[in-house]
Amino acid sequence: MKKIVALLCALVLCIGCLPVMAEETAAHPKYVFMFIGDGMGNPQVTATQYYLGSIQNPDSDFPVPADLSFTTFPYLGLVTTYDSSSFCPDSASTATSMASGKKTLSGVINYDVTLTTPYKLITEYAKEAGKKIGVITSVSVDHATPAAYYAKQPSRNDYYEIALQALTGTTVDYLAGGGFKRMTGDGSQQSLMEIAEENGWTIPTTNDEIRNLTATDGRVLATNPVLQDSKAIHYEIDREQLEAAGEDVLSLADFVRSGINVLDNDNGFFMMCEGGKIDWAGHANDAATSIHDTLALSDAVQVALDFAADHPGECLIIVTADHETGGMTIGFATTAYDTHFQYLANQKTSFTAFDDVIAELKENNATFDQAMEKVEELYGLTREEGKELSLTETDVESLRQAWEATTGTTEVAEDEAALLYGGYNPFSMAVSHIMNNKAGLSYTSYAHTGLQIPVYAWGVGAEKFSGLYDNTDIFNRTMEAMGLTADAE
Repeated sequence: MKKIVALLCALVLCIGCLPVMAEETAAHPKYVFMFIGDGMGNPQVTATQYYLGSIQNPDSDFPVPADLSFTTFPYLGLVTTYDSSSFCPDSASTATSMASGKKTLSGVINYDVTLTTPYKLITEYAKEAGKKIGVITSVSVDHATPAAYYAKQPSRNDYYEIALQALTGTTVDYLAGGGFKRMTGDGSQQSLMEIAEENGWTIPTTNDEIRNLTATDGRVLATNPVLQDSKAIHYEIDREQLEAAGEDVLSLADFVRSGINVLDNDNGFFMMCEGGKIDWAGHANDAATSIHDTLALSDAVQVALDFAADHPGECLIIVTADHETGGMTIGFATTAYDTHFQYLANQKTSFTAFDDVIAELKENNATFDQAMEKVEELYGLTREEGKELSLTETDVESLRQAWEATTGTTEVAEDEAALLYGGYNPFSMAVSHIMNNKAGLSYTSYAHTGLQIPVYAWGVGAEKFSGLYDNTDIFNRTMEAMGLTADAE
């Protein structure tokens, strides 16, 4: 009997040790996902939650925010974003801070302020640890944020040189999303696609080929077969319209899904995925487009969560931004304490796609009334009285002035144009501003701001990302979570 009791006690002790053993084997994540919503500050996330909640609960008597895939993460942090140049930084310096743990000047990618000393990147440390590396973006793959995770260049505008570092280097195994801004550099240099082929990259050319990628394909350069502006993939609001019309257009989530298939291996991977066009929509003060691209990023994060569900105890997922763009605020003077986020569902186009409509109208010498017909069709704004989106006399007058500025009928002083339209198409901006304001939203800038940025974390090591800290600590805390140590300086 004593032997049986002793055996039972020993068995209980062994069972009690199992959770500890499991924790030890999962001390560091095998798979790390870093999602960066470029320009996605707290206002952008909150507006997206309120918009989605309004659409999902149209008959509710009370405001009902909706959760995004990452807003329920158990750990939340807040980071400062200033760089060596300004409290209102750019994407090159802020992405550098997150990728290297060091500050630099705006416009600089992974060099110190003297432009003489390059920084070592988290992707390089992860590569040395045996992990594969993926870099995904909805804008061009040589843009500032993705570039910060594989390149070192004194100027973010050296697009050709940046791309060369990705294609001829050994860090990146999966480069995907948009295309290259300068395929042949100054116009006379070798095509980047030829260089990719010479360096052994697999280059899928169709949607099906991208969706069916596997780890056997080696290093993959996956450019979206259909690009929109500046070699970027489509704004989500435009992609949705194309899909509704029967076209097959890849989403950001599709590229994450294919990236997982390419990168998965026994040592795991580090994947950075950027929702880059949230920033572009912020620059253009286009709230609805910003919201749809934030939802696209949320969908991409959900792909990582689905993967994590099949790999329990092995994943770390971080969602953050580089900075806020546009100074978005929730609440506008004419709506007082009310918001009408559901109005934004009437918008069927991004400012970029609407610019194309305006260009066609101008080419056909359209009148203001004909332009307003397009506004009603694509935004729901109407001169008919008694509607939710009825335009006031002031609204109509501002649109008329913008149309005249767009068509060249009247000239607008440079400083006034900069304030009213920020260098964008005047008519497009006037429509966006009215649409935003009727929903109860507004912007303070056409540029970046110095707002603090949220950090959402889930999985192995996620607890390290709580609190208030600087964006350089995103690098430090991710390195710590991965069990990696930065080289001594």
